[in-house]
Amino acid sequence: MPDRNLPVPSGEEIGGVAAHSSAVTGAHGEDAHAPAPRGPGGPAPGSYQEYDTAADDVDSPSLVKQALQTPTVLIGGSLLLFFLVIAVIAPVIAPYPPTEFHTARSFEGPSSDFLLGTDQFGRDTFSRVLIGTRSIFLVSFSATAFGVVLGTIVGLTAGYYGGKTDEVLMRIADGVMSFPSLLLALFVLTMFGPAVINVIIAIGIVFIPRVARIIRSVALDIRTNQFIEAAEARGERSAYIILREMLPNAWPPIVVESSIRVSYAILISASLGFLGLGVQEPTPDWGLMISQGRNVISVAPWLILAPAIAISTLVIATNIFADGLSRILLAGGRVEGANE
Repeated sequence: MPDRNLPVPSGEEIGGVAAHSSAVTGAHGEDAHAPAPRGPGGPAPGSYQEYDTAADDVDSPSLVKQALQTPTVLIGGSLLLFFLVIAVIAPVIAPYPPTEFHTARSFEGPSSDFLLGTDQFGRDTFSRVLIGTRSIFLVSFSATAFGVVLGTIVGLTAGYYGGKTDEVLMRIADGVMSFPSLLLALFVLTMFGPAVINVIIAIGIVFIPRVARIIRSVALDIRTNQFIEAAEARGERSAYIILREMLPNAWPPIVVESSIRVSYAILISASLGFLGLGVQEPTPDWGLMISQGRNVISVAPWLILAPAIAISTLVIATNIFADGLSRILLAGGRVEGANE
């Protein structure tokens, strides 16, 4: 249906395709890619230009202002920034190398020399917790990026094409999701072996179908908008429509889903490390540290408490940040409003 705010020739006079084209080009035959004239009232409601600038409307100074005024974003973001800074400067501020042995001082309690005590080999627990921040960030953020990128591609493709393509992709996603997350990651690592890159791939595979289903639901909503029909009437390729028309309008839920997935990635990574299939020695890993300290918890409880508190704090910070971010990006019909 042509936009009522843009005068077009009658469909009976020039045919339905011409009516579609005129809704995009406007009364003066302007190209759809040309910048939309924005008067005091902005682009016409429901016009191609309105949807084309949807991402720009979200990415505005008001968004930053809202984030700075949202306590959950400030608290969670500050904690995440703190951990990120620790990950960057850990080798500089760590009192000892994480693999340095002090065999004469094994299982020594917290002291001025060893702030969080030592393990069975006399290695400084504080230094290992600091350095372990780097591996947890590397694995969790890389796995999230891998899963979200591929999941977004699958979801947008299924939502745009629909029909048999959607049916096949979603049935495959359902089959993968039928496996518990940790069990699926263990299955992948059992085949390829415990290495950092394999852990990233395993967690990413766990995330792909879950992200795909979320983005597919968004894509199905975007697919019904007039600017998609206009792009098809112009003869644009499917790849162009998916990447240049649909993706910019789907990025708010993508950002929110990414922030949520990071916390899951941290927990799965720590769980794999605990089971001995995550990051391997001599690289410090919080999950592996908990596994090594569980048998001596009565003798050296600090071996478990330090990495456990670090994992809990990082996961809580990520969840708080994701909750605040979702309230900002998705409140007020950011996504649903694309149809209004």
